[in-house]
Amino acid sequence: MPRFEALQEDTKADVLVIGGGIAGILTAALLKEAGVDVLLLEAERLCSGQTGNTTAKITVGHSFIYADILKRYGKDVARGFYEANLAALEKYRDMVTKTDCNFENKDFYAYAKQGHRALGKELAALTAIGARTRFEQDLHLPFETAGAICYPDQAQFHPLRFLAALSKGLRIHENTPVMALFEDGAITCDGKRIAAKSTVVATHYPFLRFRGGFPLKLYQSRSYVLGLTGVKMPDAMYADGEGEGVSIRAFADCLLLGGAGHRTGVKGGGYKELADLAGEYYPGGRVAYRFAAQDCMSLDRIPYIGRYTKHSDHLYVATGFGKWGMTSAMVAAMLLRDQILERSNPYAEIFDPSRPMAKGALARNAGSVLMHYIRPTAPRCPHLGCALRWNEQERSWDCPCHGSRFSETGKLIDDPAEKDLNSSKVKK
Repeated sequence: MPRFEALQEDTKADVLVIGGGIAGILTAALLKEAGVDVLLLEAERLCSGQTGNTTAKITVGHSFIYADILKRYGKDVARGFYEANLAALEKYRDMVTKTDCNFENKDFYAYAKQGHRALGKELAALTAIGARTRFEQDLHLPFETAGAICYPDQAQFHPLRFLAALSKGLRIHENTPVMALFEDGAITCDGKRIAAKSTVVATHYPFLRFRGGFPLKLYQSRSYVLGLTGVKMPDAMYADGEGEGVSIRAFADCLLLGGAGHRTGVKGGGYKELADLAGEYYPGGRVAYRFAAQDCMSLDRIPYIGRYTKHSDHLYVATGFGKWGMTSAMVAAMLLRDQILERSNPYAEIFDPSRPMAKGALARNAGSVLMHYIRPTAPRCPHLGCALRWNEQERSWDCPCHGSRFSETGKLIDDPAEKDLNSSKVKK
């Protein structure tokens, strides 16, 4: 990634974008393309968070989600969700022509390991909304499946190469954390003021603690990836439609095997579970790389994109992308561009962060947060005071409430917390 200097003086812009991951960079790029004076601020280095830890599948197939959306919100919303993601895929195709980012058209398969019930419901929902999909029985995977839904002509790419090229034309300052927002802009941690007509919060997890109710509407989930060499490369992209199995894609001579996901701060199988699966599915393969990702999960599996609250006329947010941040980030960039420019967008209501949440889902997430908040152990997360859990495999302190993570010595790794732990209170 190219490097940018920290902000050295007060400045102004039409739009301030906070967060230098894929959502922030795409939003800034589309606004600039529309003739807007836009400034992007990143607290550390561009793409140093979750964007650098993705398997980078660009697809409208977000596991088995359409049956759930259809049941919860109806056919029009399910169709709109599909169309918004399809438009995002096509926008990538238009933009990557200018960069060498290993963009490849690939079919995507959402498979079921056993039983046809969930698979059948999802296929019926996709048929009802007119989606371009088909059922496939024989997948030639190294494990048994009950079949899969094929989404033809999806894509995979190298996001950092794409974003490196895109960011060079933008007005960016790295190592410039924002401390607070005010009505017409923001102030950085070292006191620099930015005057802006509109502000976009694209910080993965929204950093304003209580505004918008995100501590109740979001949780974070970790998943793991192994890069295997010396194995047969797949000719398509694959993921378990119910989210319990593995995801698969190839990059050059490396197979990326992902999975073993769990709520952050809750014990899961992690790298060990994934390594056991790799040994079972790809005997003789060598683990050349490994990395982990952390995803913000919304309660209804639809991202929160739009005005930060129903009363925020010039403050916007993009979060809750789940496991599908590549397509969702482009959906966010296109939608936020239109809202800031006061253009009509047919999908705005679908992704509205202030949409009503199912009371049951809210109550369950609130219960999970409360359980760890009242647990009388230390250390505590500086975000909202939840009791942290020790993650033995990754040697980190993880927050089961909102997903903040800290190193063994208390250094902040992942948001929403904004400061390190008190090292004197860090004891395993």
